[in-house]
Amino acid sequence: MTLRSDPPLDPLRADARALRRAVVAAGDATFAAWRPGIARDDFLPGARNLADYLAFRQQDLTTLQNRLTVLGLSSLGRAESRIRPTLDALIAGLDRLVGAPASWPQESAFFQGLTTIAREQTLFFGPHDTAQATRIMVTLPTEAADDPAMIPALIEAGATCLRINCAHDDASVWARMIARIRAAETGRQRRIPVIMDLGGPKIRIVALRAPHGRLKRGDRLRIVQNKAALAGATPAIALSVPDLLARLKPGDPVLIDDGKIGARVLSVDSVGVLLEVHTAREKGEKLKLEKGVNFPSVEINLPALTAKDRADLAFVAGHADAIGYSFVQRPEDVDQLLAALAPLRRGLPPLPLMLKIETRLAVRNLPGLLIAAGGRTPVSVMIARGDLAMEVGPERLSEVQEEILWLCEAAHVPAVWATQVLESLVKNGAPSRAEITDAAMGQRAECVMLNKGPFVAEGVAFLAGILRRMDRHQYKKSARLSALTSWRDVLVS
Repeated sequence: MTLRSDPPLDPLRADARALRRAVVAAGDATFAAWRPGIARDDFLPGARNLADYLAFRQQDLTTLQNRLTVLGLSSLGRAESRIRPTLDALIAGLDRLVGAPASWPQESAFFQGLTTIAREQTLFFGPHDTAQATRIMVTLPTEAADDPAMIPALIEAGATCLRINCAHDDASVWARMIARIRAAETGRQRRIPVIMDLGGPKIRIVALRAPHGRLKRGDRLRIVQNKAALAGATPAIALSVPDLLARLKPGDPVLIDDGKIGARVLSVDSVGVLLEVHTAREKGEKLKLEKGVNFPSVEINLPALTAKDRADLAFVAGHADAIGYSFVQRPEDVDQLLAALAPLRRGLPPLPLMLKIETRLAVRNLPGLLIAAGGRTPVSVMIARGDLAMEVGPERLSEVQEEILWLCEAAHVPAVWATQVLESLVKNGAPSRAEITDAAMGQRAECVMLNKGPFVAEGVAFLAGILRRMDRHQYKKSARLSALTSWRDVLVS
């Protein structure tokens, strides 16, 4: 094999230093703007690193990565939680290669962020025998309030935390659920965190008229301002938030029931809007009450904290270990929730917040949301992939969910991989092959959420096995190179 001559290193050293200067300048300026709003000292390292990461990712580094790789140096592709230590170590390595004085960062600087993530992971999602193992969250159905076997079965199968969706049931049901959770903790010597999701302002179908039964491609559908306008030959629906219809224009997309029905606006009038269906199964799709409706091209300026949410907080503030904040979109939404919680906590610190990212605006505002929440209370992020897919488009979801994971790691914040994980198994008793791959991808988050279904305990056990195997091979974006035994017999000794 012919070895190439030593590559010129001085240009590479100069480029690495220029990159660091740019990151420090922009990162310091951004952090300085955030600093007055951060009251928690524990969050300062994550906020500073997030500012550095945003500056770091403003540049196309792909050519630099290739130049570093051929030297056996860091390609910078796994630096999310430790931007400055990674750049400092890279510069030190390049300096040493040319015989110049070199100064490496402290080893602890590389792992401070991951240590913080692991600590917050346990706070939100419960302890585990392995510190960095991916946790499992399960949404409780109504039956969990009165079934003495359900919650212990979920915990035995591997659930580490449990979620109560306040969009359903009421305080009496939630209280019975929590009592059964606390009883199930007895003898297990570990707490099972309870995360209570506020319902939020989800746009749903509240009335409908479907004279033809099913909607097929090419059919027309009206969305009307009020129930009185439902009459007529054309199928029609009324929504929980009718005011936003005035903001639609011809050509705007409309998605119904998690995208099972896709349509576009044909016209807008004083009564409502007329749609033409372009996406539906060949046999058609049924319209159903309470199903969600998404308007991807419209920014929905609804208060994240509804009147019902404010009423529910009276119970949630005294019983939850963390609050799931649905449809949070702006830092002001975080301010409103924390202000509403303050008098209910009677001087206690605010409850930890799990920000549910489910709109395009929330994705765009995610850095500000993390600062607004994490600056005052422990924060985590749920990637609510159902509504998010409707907002950004299914083809972009795979990219966006990755970017959210990266941003959370940069901020030293744990993330939840949620929505339709192992859905076929949980609902029907058998997983699809695609679901197995998706569940394995969820291992890179700190927690994976399963929704309710008749086979949810089996789903928890199945997911726990997948995560246990993947934890041996992967952590975040880094491969763990444990001994590979699958082809050991191929080696010639």
